[in-house]
Amino acid sequence: QLQLVESGGGLVQSGGSLRLSCAASGYTLDYYDVAWFRQAPGKEREGVSCISSSGSSSGGSANYADSVKGRFTISIDYAKNSMYLQMNSLRPGDTAVYYCNAEWGAWNYWGQGTQVTVSS
Repeated sequence: QLQLVESGGGLVQSGGSLRLSCAASGYTLDYYDVAWFRQAPGKEREGVSCISSSGSSSGGSANYADSVKGRFTISIDYAKNSMYLQMNSLRPGDTAVYYCNAEWGAWNYWGQGTQVTVSS
């Protein structure tokens, strides 16, 4: 079974940057499509960014929600079995709990979440 553990959240001022990490254990990420989601208070969980597995037909291509395009960058380091979300030019509207996710066929795993708070 795959386990995911996020880190890197915190409090940052508007315009600042944070880098979230998600370390996987129990199985290799090589075959998984991976993604970052976030959930703000009183709102539904939403997708932020995703990247397909290196073995898929789309070969590791990344996609972003319109709200974060040009500011956030998703990446994956297969050697470290970890994924990352570099967040720049942060805004108060980015405040949320951020979750990493890995999906492969019927298997779908979530991390425990890490809080990101952006002050104005």
